[in-house]
Amino acid sequence: MPFNLDQVTIFGSHLINFNSVSYLLMKLFIDIFFTLIIVRLIFYPIYKERDYVFTSLLINISVFLICFMLGSIKVKIGFAFGLFAVFSMLRYRTEQIEIRQMTYMFVVIIIAVINALSDEEISFAEQILANASILIAVYLLEKNLLHDREFIKVITYEKIDLIKPEKYDLLIKDLTDRTGLKIKRAEIDSINFLNDTAKLKILFSVPHNSPIKKD
Repeated sequence: MPFNLDQVTIFGSHLINFNSVSYLLMKLFIDIFFTLIIVRLIFYPIYKERDYVFTSLLINISVFLICFMLGSIKVKIGFAFGLFAVFSMLRYRTEQIEIRQMTYMFVVIIIAVINALSDEEISFAEQILANASILIAVYLLEKNLLHDREFIKVITYEKIDLIKPEKYDLLIKDLTDRTGLKIKRAEIDSINFLNDTAKLKILFSVPHNSPIKKD
């Protein structure tokens, strides 16, 4: 009788199930393939943040494996929503994550959940189509076909008399004239009366073909 590894059990569990392993590898390949395109080929060339690429890939793979390994339990929907609830409270103590970076984080989590929790009733073609839809949406929106790029920066501003609410229009005009950027909004982050300066958080937009980067 030939030796068959998939019939070997240890403490009641199969040593290996080739069908299950192949199924896992196929789904994991789809997950990593689309995540790499979004994070490495779309996000990184624009934002140049290696740490974020590292974090996003690890979170994606970790969430995928958690969902896949626990997906057989009959709590799939509740498990998925609970996972999103946990990540919705995510905060990094070292620095604040910008909205767009946080959106990318949720995208890689969504991809992981979709690929992990899709069962045998959902074909691989449907799974790939779902991933491709997210990929295309990210690409088109990041290319800003419908609007200019918007960035946020914190600057030190010395004309402290212009931060008064009644002079808001003059503040925006002064910032626009001095930076050459299309300033859409300015908010007071902090005020230092010792040296008469203020830290302002400005939201500005630039055309997509502009060489200006957010850093």
